[in-house]
Amino acid sequence: MFASLGRFVVHRPWVVIGIWLIAIIGVVVAAPKLTATTDQSEFLPSHYESIQAMELQQRAFPDSQVPAALIVVARSDEAPLTERDSAKVAEVATVLSGRNIADVTAIAATPPSENRLVQVIAVQMTKVTAPDDTRQTDAVKSLRDALKEQVSDTDLKAGITGAAASQLDQVESSEKGLAIIGIATIILILTLLLIIFRSPVIALLPIVVIAGISMLVGGVIAMVAKAFDLQIDSSVQALLTVVLFGVGTDYILFLMFRYRERLRAGDDARTAMVNSVSRVGEAITSAAAAVIIAFAALILSTLGMFRSLGTALAIAVAVMLVAGLTLIPAIVSLLGTKVFWPSKAWQMEPRGTRFAAIGSAMGKRPAAFAAVSGLVLVTLGVFAAGFNPTFDLGSGSTSNASESVVYSDELRKGMPAGTTQPSQVYLSNDGGTALTADQLADFGTALTSVDGVGQVSPPTTSPDSSVAEFQVTLSNTPESDAALETVRGPLRDVAHSAAPAGTTAVVGGMTSVFVDFQAAMNRDYRVVFPVAAVLIMIVLALLLRSVVAPWYLMASVFLGFAATLGAAVLVFQQLQGETGLIFTLPLIMYLFVVALGTDYNILMVARLREEAREGLDPKQAAASAVRHTGPTIAAAGLILAGTFASMMLAGNSAMAQMGFAISVGIAIAAFVMSMFFTPAVTALIGHFAWWPGHGDEPRESEGQPESELSFSLEKDAAGR
Repeated sequence: MFASLGRFVVHRPWVVIGIWLIAIIGVVVAAPKLTATTDQSEFLPSHYESIQAMELQQRAFPDSQVPAALIVVARSDEAPLTERDSAKVAEVATVLSGRNIADVTAIAATPPSENRLVQVIAVQMTKVTAPDDTRQTDAVKSLRDALKEQVSDTDLKAGITGAAASQLDQVESSEKGLAIIGIATIILILTLLLIIFRSPVIALLPIVVIAGISMLVGGVIAMVAKAFDLQIDSSVQALLTVVLFGVGTDYILFLMFRYRERLRAGDDARTAMVNSVSRVGEAITSAAAAVIIAFAALILSTLGMFRSLGTALAIAVAVMLVAGLTLIPAIVSLLGTKVFWPSKAWQMEPRGTRFAAIGSAMGKRPAAFAAVSGLVLVTLGVFAAGFNPTFDLGSGSTSNASESVVYSDELRKGMPAGTTQPSQVYLSNDGGTALTADQLADFGTALTSVDGVGQVSPPTTSPDSSVAEFQVTLSNTPESDAALETVRGPLRDVAHSAAPAGTTAVVGGMTSVFVDFQAAMNRDYRVVFPVAAVLIMIVLALLLRSVVAPWYLMASVFLGFAATLGAAVLVFQQLQGETGLIFTLPLIMYLFVVALGTDYNILMVARLREEAREGLDPKQAAASAVRHTGPTIAAAGLILAGTFASMMLAGNSAMAQMGFAISVGIAIAAFVMSMFFTPAVTALIGHFAWWPGHGDEPRESEGQPESELSFSLEKDAAGR
């Protein structure tokens, strides 16, 4: 099948290129705009308590909302606010209110904190109803400009925090980070490909092709999101960039290394490309299938953010696979050996390379290589037991120097840490009748007694008095472990038990959303991980025609996953002293490390089987596979790890943790698992690794395809 595909592409390169250009232009023109959301509540299903509370609030208090932004004012010298300072704060609130800033509906100064270190001006804004609605963030920009004017010549300092301000800072940080990631990725790919091939043509080839493919992928994702009403998380765009450039460059490398090998073996340029597609097409397709399956397994998640992420990334890899097997061969078949210009190194077979030495050493002592590489994985994996998830999506998604983070910290000097995003507790009468004053008083007293609650506001009742809303300010920051534990345990327990007979109580707010997120994540770990593993094993079994090899290949990948998580825990929690890692990290890391790690295992084992079919014994086949495939995996792993490492330059801890973990995981997959552990274990198991298919047995037909393909092409050329 892949030989036929290769012949078609090589014979009709302009047709293939034309089809791709028409597809890209058509999709870009027809696709809707791809929008993303940072509202995590949009990703939870309706049976969770936090969503039930939100739905009740929308029915009973459609016009009620917590302040969208908080202006925090303090003295520049950190001293307590004087009466004159408080009067100035009230004046600032009046002036800002008089500016009639668009979408700001109310501005009101509150009394200073008890220690008088801070004073807050609460800002109400027009509700936003769509992910791409920027009215609140635009209002924050205008408020910040006006606020600077008001405090510039005073002893006061002021800044804006709260939900709308945090969202603005997250968006700006994300845009800045995305630009940095894109630039760093392109520079890295250009530099490494120039070093590897010494050709600007090959260096530019992935950049130009993938840039065009990314427009097509973005359009397709937007179409799918609109058709199936998927909410796209704001982190998807950054991941799409590194996935497209990283995976796409990997597939191009797989093809180009084999193309260069066939040229050195004496094939003409066209025959070399057909043979390259024929030989690596199955491995690339199987590798891509493993990645697509791993991403698609996220459809089983209860969280909308992961369903949309899995769908988007699966689409990206599928499109990149098709491009790698058609568009790239078509372009290279037109360029021929000029693709290596100006280097002539492609004409010379390298001798005495380090990979030949590594392969030779492994062939002689596979047990030692398996033991040492396995020990490295297990040692790092031990640290994974210390993983602690954090739900600090606000500060984790933006720089610590951003205004919303700085003044959120300032606010804590005088008020409960949960002031920026208080929780809401709703008490509703099941019969729809009015709640009594005694019921409200007793319930409010019960909430006040909860350990971890800073203060409880007087209740607000619905027009028919059947529903009451209590604003509950937690003692700890809304996204902290302590706040989550307060909501998960005592607050919900007390709210449920203290509800009078015939009434129901639910706890809402962002902390409640995080609690439900954690429950949903735990469920997803139990479902998504096993399903993805089983499906990837099926792909391996079909590729290798073996039921033995998939088991130890997946075992090595799981060891790689544990080692990767352990490395992240060691660096961020143990060495840098952070309280935890972003809660989505294990699932995302699992998918990338398992899927992309399997990529390299597939490439190595497929080449090992190919060498065995040439008549080599298991140890010799492992040595030859490392010699021939080692450079490809090393180059691909270095580029892919580097592209994900560029996420560490984004300027926020969430991206830094994700970039570090995935890049380390890919490095482990490339340079420990597939380079050492997998071929060493395969050599030790020997012929039994291929049971029951015995796909390593020499086949007489294995040596024929290349001459047959060459004859076919020569015949075709003569006919023209």
